[in-house]
Amino acid sequence: MKRPTSVSVISWFLIISGIISIAVSYYGFSNPMTQELMARSLLPVSIQYVLMFIGVIVTVVSGFAMLKGVNWSRQLYLGWSAIGMVIGLATAPIKVGLIPGAVLLLIIGFFLYRPKANAYFTQQLAANDA
Repeated sequence: MKRPTSVSVISWFLIISGIISIAVSYYGFSNPMTQELMARSLLPVSIQYVLMFIGVIVTVVSGFAMLKGVNWSRQLYLGWSAIGMVIGLATAPIKVGLIPGAVLLLIIGFFLYRPKANAYFTQQLAANDA
């Protein structure tokens, strides 16, 4: 089965945004405003960086795996992102800033679990079982 366009768009979005996040994170190391905002969180800055880099890895790996039709990739991405939202709600000093990410996560989840996407991912799963 041909990969649905929505899965292709989401996959490339995740890959590109993950790569951009690496660059933005690197800039944030030396940005005093970013450091000040991170210091206001309940989580230590070092833990925030660890979670951020794990998130980037999860995002990029999930994007590439979705292009190949690997079913666990969408579950991994949505699960990690949901955990990130919960951590953000518990620790972020400015919770309103989480709204755009939450809306985007809901949109991505909607498209990753539409019938065509389900068929694409389950076909790849069935082909691997055969």
